[in-house]
Order: sequence, then structure tokens, then C-alpha cells
Amino acid sequence: MKARICEKLDQLIARLAELDHQLAEDSASLDGDALRRLGCERAELAPVVSAFEAYRQAEADIATAREMLADPEMAALAQEELVTASAQRDALEVTLQTALLPKDPDDRRNLFLEVRAGTGGDEAALF
Repeated sequence: MKARICEKLDQLIARLAELDHQLAEDSASLDGDALRRLGCERAELAPVVSAFEAYRQAEADIATAREMLADPEMAALAQEELVTASAQRDALEVTLQTALLPKDPDDRRNLFLEVRAGTGGDEAALF
């Protein structure tokens, strides 16, 4: 994973820790709106941070499996672990890159759009 992405994810980890601290310390003194805002921000960050922690664990598993490849008795197990951890790491990398895409501010809004045929009869309804 690129260094800039890792830096951004480290910032998100720090922000999540800060939010946890604020919610634990100031939850009684915060008004309802601020508490809701902090809770929503924490709910958005928590899955990304947990995915990044799983990504780091997968990288550690890969490093361990590579070390185990040197041992002839453990080579088959290490190869299997290497394949599994690599697949998990690749899937988590895609998930993290998707999670870091900018959010559309209109995503939280609800909209129902009903399109009806106007004048023109059945042909207009088909179009």
C-alpha cells in the first residue's frame, strides 16, 4: 500500500482515539447535537480503522510465513498461510482504498423520483 494511504489511515486511527476520549470524558457535558455528531463520526471511522488493523495483521502474517518458508518441515504450512494472508491483504487493500474515497454530501439525503408518462399515450410511456 502506498505511504500516503498509510499516513491517512494513521491519521484516522488517531482521530478515532481522540473521538473515543472525547466521548468517554465529555459525554455528560456535551449537548445532544454534539454527542450525536461525534457518535456519527466515530461510527464512520470505526470500520475503516478495524479494516486497517486487519490489514496490518495480514502483513504481519505474511512476514511470519516468509520466515517459516526457510524451515523445510514448515514449508507447506507456510506456503498455505502465505497464500491465505496475501489474499486477505489484497481484499482489505481494496476495501480500504474504497473507504478512503471522498464521501458525497448528498448520500445521507433521501429522494424519491417518480417519472410518469406525459402526453403521447403508450409510446410516450415506453420511452
